[in-house]
Amino acid sequence: MKVLLFANTEWYLYNFRRSLAVALREAGHEVVLVSPPGPYGEKLRRLGFRWMPAPMERRSLNPLRELRLVLWLRHLVAHEKVDLVHGFTIKCAVYGSIVARLAGVPARVNAVAGMGYVFTSNDLKARVLRPIVSALMRFALDGIGARLILQNPDDVALFERSGLVDPSRVRLIAGSGVDCERFSPAPRCDSGADVLLRVVLPARLLWDKGLNEFIEAARQLRAEGRAIEFLLAGDPDPGNPATAPERTIRAWTEEGLVRWLGHVEDMPALFRSVDVVVLPSYREGLPKGLIEAGACALPLVTTDAPGCREVVTHEVDGLLVPVGDADALARAIARLQDDTALRLRLGAAAREKALREFDERSVISRTLGVYRELVPNA
Repeated sequence: MKVLLFANTEWYLYNFRRSLAVALREAGHEVVLVSPPGPYGEKLRRLGFRWMPAPMERRSLNPLRELRLVLWLRHLVAHEKVDLVHGFTIKCAVYGSIVARLAGVPARVNAVAGMGYVFTSNDLKARVLRPIVSALMRFALDGIGARLILQNPDDVALFERSGLVDPSRVRLIAGSGVDCERFSPAPRCDSGADVLLRVVLPARLLWDKGLNEFIEAARQLRAEGRAIEFLLAGDPDPGNPATAPERTIRAWTEEGLVRWLGHVEDMPALFRSVDVVVLPSYREGLPKGLIEAGACALPLVTTDAPGCREVVTHEVDGLLVPVGDADALARAIARLQDDTALRLRLGAAAREKALREFDERSVISRTLGVYRELVPNA
């Protein structure tokens, strides 16, 4: 069969769905990758994939621009004679599925994390758009030839309450999977509390990743004179309304609170060089950075929030803190600095959980199983 994978960034396709594309190709299927233009598109092409840049702006609400994108997709799907369209994130899922349905594509698979800005925000624009988007989502995501893949039980419950999708068409699959051979532990030693502790937050630099809380925790622990280095691994995301301004990040570095690494190409090497990984996010689908860190046998500190608590079980393979609580975050980091044995125990358990629940081979197998529900000979 021919499968079209449609995402809102080429970075996402490369970092989160490249292994799925490889598995499809190795199984004899043809894969077409579609996203807005960007540097990772050429990396996908160098891997031998057909990647096509779409005329898409992630934050656009301009009706003419959106219509142009839909018409472009409609032409592409019809011209390619696609058998299955798999969309990632709300906008790509809705547009890809609408186009596929209108073009008579027999199978539509969608993977989303939560309901998106229109349903979670209370500002005027979101409230005005909500009924329109609800109608589009019901048409796009439901139907006999559709399946909706969600990453955590909270999102499953959220969609069931919404009435937008028949619950029988929802499948729960834990994220996009992690290569647990590439993300593997470095030797860890029982160092004392006086040795510098390196703590990293690996994520796009968005406010809802808990940046304020991370910085406030750094400020508190620095005032206590603790030997802790705080690192930020990631860049701002101009396509997201919650992005942190670069000038703010640079001000933090000038204040001496954090070291900003920017985009890190070799994440396994980074994880092997740090002691603790932190993600004080407000909500996630399933945070891949945490899973990758866990696969490297690192202790994890995150929030008791949807998506995050599916990765971390408190006191078993990491520590959970309340959302928005910088004091609790600071105390959790300090506790890990003071207790090396706890760090080693939590990290070992995180590695075991990553192997057991999040290995990419299992995730890809389950995803292909969803494809076969819709295209029996896939």
